Amino acid sequence: MKNLVEKYNVPGPRYTSYPTVPFWKNNALNVDAWMTTINRNHAEFNSGDMSLYIHLPYCESLCTFCGCHKRITKNHAVEEPYIDAVIKEWQHYTSRIEFSPTIKELHFGGGTPTFFQADELIRLVKSIFNAESIDPKESELSFEAHPNNTTDEHLQKLHTFGFRRLSLGIQDYSPTVQQAINRIQPFEDVKKVHDKAREIGYKSISHDLVFGLPKQRIGDIIDTVEKTLTLRPDRIALYSYAHVPWIKGNGQRGYDETDLPQDSEKRALYERAKIMLESEGYIEIGMDHFALEHDELAIAFKAKNLHRNFMGYTTQNTKFLLGLGMSAISDSWFGFAQNEKNTEAYIKQVNEGIIPIFRGHLLSDVDLEIRQYILDLMCHFETILAEEESVPSLHDGIKSRLQGLLKDDLIKIEGRKITVTEKGIPFVRNCCMAFDQDLADSKERKNMFSKTI
Repeated sequence: MKNLVEKYNVPGPRYTSYPTVPFWKNNALNVDAWMTTINRNHAEFNSGDMSLYIHLPYCESLCTFCGCHKRITKNHAVEEPYIDAVIKEWQHYTSRIEFSPTIKELHFGGGTPTFFQADELIRLVKSIFNAESIDPKESELSFEAHPNNTTDEHLQKLHTFGFRRLSLGIQDYSPTVQQAINRIQPFEDVKKVHDKAREIGYKSISHDLVFGLPKQRIGDIIDTVEKTLTLRPDRIALYSYAHVPWIKGNGQRGYDETDLPQDSEKRALYERAKIMLESEGYIEIGMDHFALEHDELAIAFKAKNLHRNFMGYTTQNTKFLLGLGMSAISDSWFGFAQNEKNTEAYIKQVNEGIIPIFRGHLLSDVDLEIRQYILDLMCHFETILAEEESVPSLHDGIKSRLQGLLKDDLIKIEGRKITVTEKGIPFVRNCCMAFDQDLADSKERKNMFSKTI
């Protein structure tokens, strides 16, 4: 494993989309063209089902490991005008969409969604759904929560509305690691929120852990997983720390690069955590995720119904994701669009009646074919090449780029079927890279992506 990690630990995309954002080709995407792709989605798939992601960017302090788009402030007067803007953005969309969308899932991400008062969050979802509450059997509602500022009121009011899933950001319990990433968060704080959520009736609680953090050692990951297992969350995300200071500036420079575990040392953190989790009944799902057998994510994975979008892995296989809020990304299957990344500019544009997208991409037939291959690999660890390729020699190029992985027994090729072996699962991103036509055509990858492992 050590030699393979050193060989394949190269910069590469995480494949929450294909094409990946650096290769989008419409930096001034026309709103009319974008809306056409949304209405095309409804016409071609004969479905109004949609996923809804709402980005809530504010945090009271900066976590130096974070790669998200956020705004650091302790001024809570920003809450009301931001929620007002998100509601208006939703109204701009509903006035232009040519069908009545059915929200199958809604997720609050950030930033820190629990930066906002519970009543502001409830005001937002009431406006989106035009209802006082939602039947959780009809729509899956979830939110990310910072244990240090998530109150009983947050948990109770959101549950009363219809939320049944929450994700607690943990990262690592080591005081040394927490100091390095500026995220001081005792286990007791997490346990208090977790236990209260269980008492209230949340059916799926996820803990987000990160491996490869500065100053993180094998003993830290063991202690973190042991503490996590005492609470037995339904799902666990074990993310690889993405070190991208050229993108995030000083936010990821709160420590020296020599503090970061590298290559096989970093992978050993994941492998140790994986052994511990699987010994307690957790199933590895896709990339960097684990779930207990009763959880819907595990059930969907086993049934090959798992889906992946900009929100991560999901049981809702919708082909339309609408992102609201500053920097949020939308996916109509036939196109991508990202909102303005400056908070003030986002609010200003929405208040002027503008759908605030600033870049995007309209997918070609080749893009659509390749995105399905990559989606299958990320969700099911296998894909089947189409009988007819979008352009001549597309499949020949893919198979040629897969040869190294094949020789290392990381994949199997049987006719048109490509399968990632158990040995190859840690290298699934590298496998996807062989399918990536944009990456194959590009000669420049430096400072574009984090490393794959």
